Amino acid sequence: MSNNNPYASFGATLARDEEQNLWSTPHDVTHTEADDDRVLYNMIVVRNQLDKDSEEWQKLNYDIYTLRQTRKEVRSRWKHILEDLGFQKEADSLLSVTKLSIISDSQNMSKARDILLKLSEETNIFPTSWELSERYLFVVDRLIALDAADEFFRMASAVYPKRPGGDEAPGPPQSGPAAVP
Repeated sequence: MSNNNPYASFGATLARDEEQNLWSTPHDVTHTEADDDRVLYNMIVVRNQLDKDSEEWQKLNYDIYTLRQTRKEVRSRWKHILEDLGFQKEADSLLSVTKLSIISDSQNMSKARDILLKLSEETNIFPTSWELSERYLFVVDRLIALDAADEFFRMASAVYPKRPGGDEAPGPPQSGPAAVP
């Protein structure tokens, strides 16, 4: 008997969307196909071919979860700085990168790469093990166009300073009474 209900596969579609989501949250429209997305996608494909009760499936599932959580944390760090720079309403759109995103000015590409590399080397806005994502190249390009890239770097250096031997960046400054030395 055929099912004529147009919503019959809705749950399956949601599950499929979640598995193919390559950013950090299900149904994220900012998906783009970058190298780090392909790595995550390949992990998901391999995991889905395994028996859910296997140790290998559990390990891959944990690795996928960890990668997504790391991406969320990096995005949160960028959003925090953007909001502190006064881009409260624009932060999400500045961080939104899709397949349709373009570099605003090809002459900015070199400067955007330099700033992104400098952010990676001189701050903890990215975890130590993080491979630079093309996604943030687009964001830095947008900041250059807004004449805010240098200020973003200064703030990232202050909020997420590079600490020798430490992978974890301190969180955003907490409000409240300051410690007296």
